[in-house]
Amino acid sequence: MNSFVELSDKLIESTIEIFTGMVMMDISSAGEPVEKTGTHKKSITGMVGLAGTHKGILAVHLPNEVALAVTSSFLGVDVGEINEDVQDAVGEIANMLGGNLKTILSDRGRDIQLSLPSTIFGDEYTFSSQAESDWLILPFQSPNGMFYVEVELER
Repeated sequence: MNSFVELSDKLIESTIEIFTGMVMMDISSAGEPVEKTGTHKKSITGMVGLAGTHKGILAVHLPNEVALAVTSSFLGVDVGEINEDVQDAVGEIANMLGGNLKTILSDRGRDIQLSLPSTIFGDEYTFSSQAESDWLILPFQSPNGMFYVEVELER
């Protein structure tokens, strides 16, 4: 990977592809990367860890109303509350994005392993890593609001 600019372009393309092809939802990039997401309020975050030649984390941060719409579209049923279905759907989206990131960062993904996806959610929380890392936070617009895809890679 030559730069975070190249990573950014490929991750935007990958995110749009996953949402249009798997989630059946049209989304778009919402501008330049942001510095930080701050405190997440009434949100859910899905994440996967990366280990190997690149160490870090990929996370997707969705406000509850976006997560409900995404899950409803993904599963083809109306979902009205944050439950196991939403956690599973958001975790699976993080897993798909992590798989694409793995391929972007390495030669066909052979030298990077992904953790199982996990989720956190709540009325208010912050998301940060303890490692010295570079990060990229990409904003996206969905029909139900903004969400973010974040990548943190150890230096």
